[in-house]
Amino acid sequence: MSAARFVISGKVQGVWFRASTREQALGLGLRGHATNLADGTVEVLAVGDEAAVDALAQWLQHGPPQARVDRVERAVAREADAGDDFTIG
Repeated sequence: MSAARFVISGKVQGVWFRASTREQALGLGLRGHATNLADGTVEVLAVGDEAAVDALAQWLQHGPPQARVDRVERAVAREADAGDDFTIG
């Protein structure tokens, strides 16, 4: 089991980034969340199989078609911080 926290910057709010991330995460069998932060970034917590978390990390590099991703920061997270599903906050 792997857990990672991502902070994505660029044009990532108001472009269906969180909803698209949720679709990707659920398709990969991940749990966690995607949340808009006050500074205009999006935080993603992903917990699940290591290969699935890595696959989501790759997708986050570009996001949905309307997004422009400038930077993705990744840090280790705690599995306990994720719920039983993948939510949008």
